[in-house]
Amino acid sequence: MRDLVETAQRWTAEGRVGFLARPVTEQGFGPRDPAGSVLVDAGGECVGALYRGVFDAELAAEAAAMAAGDTARVCEVSVGAEDAVEAKLTCGGQAEVLLQPLSSIPAEWWELLGQGVGVALVTQLNEGADQAVSVVVRGSDVPGTDAERRAGELLATRRPGRDALYGGSGLVLVEAYPSAPFVVIGGTGELAEVIEAQATLLGWGVAKVDTVDGARKLLETRRDAACLAMLSHDPDFDVPTLRTALALGIPYVGALGSRKTTARRREGLLAAGVSEARLRTVHGPIGLDLGAQNPAETALAICAEILAVLGGREVRGVRDVDGPLKG
Repeated sequence: MRDLVETAQRWTAEGRVGFLARPVTEQGFGPRDPAGSVLVDAGGECVGALYRGVFDAELAAEAAAMAAGDTARVCEVSVGAEDAVEAKLTCGGQAEVLLQPLSSIPAEWWELLGQGVGVALVTQLNEGADQAVSVVVRGSDVPGTDAERRAGELLATRRPGRDALYGGSGLVLVEAYPSAPFVVIGGTGELAEVIEAQATLLGWGVAKVDTVDGARKLLETRRDAACLAMLSHDPDFDVPTLRTALALGIPYVGALGSRKTTARRREGLLAAGVSEARLRTVHGPIGLDLGAQNPAETALAICAEILAVLGGREVRGVRDVDGPLKG
């Protein structure tokens, strides 16, 4: 969705009639981008990615058929197994796709998405599914309705997500786009470079730092989305930086090192006034217990642990096992 911001704002400024299409419900299709959406203009031009473009022409026709004054249209689409193979989808599936004119979507939505802010769009559909009212919910808003509360829950996962709620007032589509994780890597070298590559592949922000001041500025600036992966073993750098991250309440704090190094950091943090409760939130030794033995595998284990922690998953990390850290 964030990749559509520039196009949506340009079309609106040009006065071009455009529509935003995204799934309300779906079955099948296999693993997909939860942020998959597409913009369609009155001439049939499509921008974005949804089901690898299988339904672009169909969505364009549905958009062209919308009656004057309609602010929504829900259309059913499906693809069989053979067509799925041709389109390089994992499998076939069915979906209900919501089409909305850009004019019925708050401009604030596109502005906040463009700024990288964690934000949700709550869209109420009437029984005829031809009228929709959308409101923006920021991550800092106090949730009130069931839909707003659900938006807050989705934003808290730090991963894009959608949910359809059914109640007495009809169907409500909740679309949440948290700020993408921003990994602050403490230290440089081969592992730092591979973590950077892995994080970039996941669509995360990333920066390598090797000074306490540099790390502090990044953690404070990106506080809502920051994660710390401390690789350096320098006591003058790792302990004060870990302490800063813990004081700021950064959602993921991990530190690479042997059990001896982990114990040294623990003593340093205790001496710096960090509580035992806070220390238990540090993932050190860092990473999931995947038996990683080289930089690429270690980077995967670290990023996988970050993903699991941000998503609230219970997983076994290296810190939770006994024995050697490799193999």
